[in-house]
Amino acid sequence: INEQPDGPITLRGTWQFKKLRTPIPIEEVEPAGEMVKRFATGAMSFGSISAEAHENLAIAMNRIGGRSNTGEGGERQERFTRDPNGDLRRSSIKQVASARFGVTTFYAVNADELQIKVAQGAKPGEGGELPGHKVDAVIAETRHSTPGVTLISPPPHHDIYSIEDLAQLIFDLKMVNPKARISVKLVAEAGVGTVAAGVAKAHADVILISGHDGGTGASPLTSIRHAGVPWELGLAETHQVLVKNDLRGRVILQTDGQLRTGRDVVMAAMLGAEEFGFATAPLVASGCIMMRKCHLNTCPVGVATQDPELRKKFAGKPEHVIRFMFYVAEEARAHMAELGFRSIAELVGHTEFLETRKDLGKHEKASRLDFSDVLTPVQAAPGVATHKSVEQDHGLDTAFDQQLLTLCAPALDQRTPVRVALPVRNVHRTVGTMLAGEIARRYGEEGLPDGTIQIALTGTAGQSLGAFMTRGMEISLEGDTNDYVGKAMSGGVLAIFPPKRSTFRADENILTGNTTLYGATSGKAFFNGKAGERFGVRNSGATAVVEGVGDHGCEYMTGGHVVVIGETGRNFAAGMSGGYAYVLDAEKKFRECCNMGMVELEPLSPADAKFVADLLLEHIQRTGSAKAGALLADWSRTQAQFVKVVPVEFRRVMETLQPRRERVDVGVTLSELTV
Repeated sequence: INEQPDGPITLRGTWQFKKLRTPIPIEEVEPAGEMVKRFATGAMSFGSISAEAHENLAIAMNRIGGRSNTGEGGERQERFTRDPNGDLRRSSIKQVASARFGVTTFYAVNADELQIKVAQGAKPGEGGELPGHKVDAVIAETRHSTPGVTLISPPPHHDIYSIEDLAQLIFDLKMVNPKARISVKLVAEAGVGTVAAGVAKAHADVILISGHDGGTGASPLTSIRHAGVPWELGLAETHQVLVKNDLRGRVILQTDGQLRTGRDVVMAAMLGAEEFGFATAPLVASGCIMMRKCHLNTCPVGVATQDPELRKKFAGKPEHVIRFMFYVAEEARAHMAELGFRSIAELVGHTEFLETRKDLGKHEKASRLDFSDVLTPVQAAPGVATHKSVEQDHGLDTAFDQQLLTLCAPALDQRTPVRVALPVRNVHRTVGTMLAGEIARRYGEEGLPDGTIQIALTGTAGQSLGAFMTRGMEISLEGDTNDYVGKAMSGGVLAIFPPKRSTFRADENILTGNTTLYGATSGKAFFNGKAGERFGVRNSGATAVVEGVGDHGCEYMTGGHVVVIGETGRNFAAGMSGGYAYVLDAEKKFRECCNMGMVELEPLSPADAKFVADLLLEHIQRTGSAKAGALLADWSRTQAQFVKVVPVEFRRVMETLQPRRERVDVGVTLSELTV
């Protein structure tokens, strides 16, 4: 990869170093032990690779002070503490992908960096896929899905339609884990620099530019061979645009995509990178033999398989990965000494030390390439930083949750029940999330006893009300709210209803915005009014009642229950692979609105009718819903107007599992309510 003697196979293969400084002794270059702290392993999920391979990378990077990446597959809780050998097996970078597999509050607070995957390296604009035969019981539990059911990552990120939306997600993640860096993964494509400028303005701490030739071995051929551009182009463009707009000093710039050697690292730094990602190479160091059977679950060396027998063949050790990383660092140090640079920080952006190879003349196509735009150093205005120099201001000090932390201190410190009543305005973004993060940090996945913290709000809430809320929290809002309510909800109860003095019919008016309960894994939510588009998108375990939804309801849902007692927009249940939806279809029009590609419709069974009735009772108790009251007043007739939406593959798997009778306790019975 360094010499490429038979002709260049990468863009960096067409370049060589230009010596413009006097060489220095290698002893004056920053030590390899410091340099490897800038290294990270790539986002390969638990599920696509085995637990043994995944944990091997994590242990290795934790030992040397680098970073490993969970990928979008979540992470098992036992990895958050040290193993019997004293090693920490958790990945310090936790990815929040478009699928939100396994993204819980406890997962988020156990991260040093939270990475938003806007796109994947090998397949920009496309989602990933984990075949059902690789989704065993452990994978399904970790990802909050169902064993044997194929998992699909939605192609676009469903809570990012603009830079403003990205800024909101960055703020959400910073609120749940204020100590973590927030990074955004972009793909090298023409124009990525403009996108990166917006990402920097949205207050990301790190921007990753991922090259076109990285990515999972399970990518389709059209993705591997016809997507994206080399990281050299995307990185150079991004660095130049950020410097020209005085944004470079606010972010760390990272790159990955088939980095192999110290020469690659030095060239990447010259093009603008401060940190460097490796994925295939450390897997090879761990024993991968590039069989390209990742998607078949038949990896013969136990790397990319969930087969218990094949996993026994995994022979990798953390020392193998560590040795590779130090070899890379030592080679980089040797190049830096020859070029006269003492540190990576000093090296960043010095493209004048790169030039086209002198022997390219014998390679006709390569010799005609013009790299002047790539290798000409960007001219920074006086005082403009060319590498990370200042911290982003995330505005946490003035967040609404600061007063919640103070008011809820007795619950946090001694588990003493607390009730808080406050007004809220639409400028208050991400309410309850910092509090939820603190609960998870102190009490883990279990949180606090139900109802320990009760927050009663009045007014119009901003975006992400109750995002990442966890067990022990109850938030009620008398008013209305914007988008992303209950995003990544991990427990607790949300209840939103119109002002009691209002005279309009709640079931005919919009109460909450778009993308509600995105990626929720547990908890309950009640909405006495209609919701916008993508209600319950990627819901993985929450139970919700709503009085009408816009387009794309329950999209990509993998678990949980949603009851809709009103109209639905088009494309309901698109990509829905798990969980159940119960929809009131009084006018028999729902089938026209439902995407039947992966689901079937059926009437309610007696057990379903009881389950829905109990939820409607709690809905009335928490929100005062008149519509639910009217339905229950004539339940013997109205229950027949409901249809149950059942994912086909989910049904097949559930029928093969041992039947278990589990009653959902919603806290009320039919006799307790007077309609």
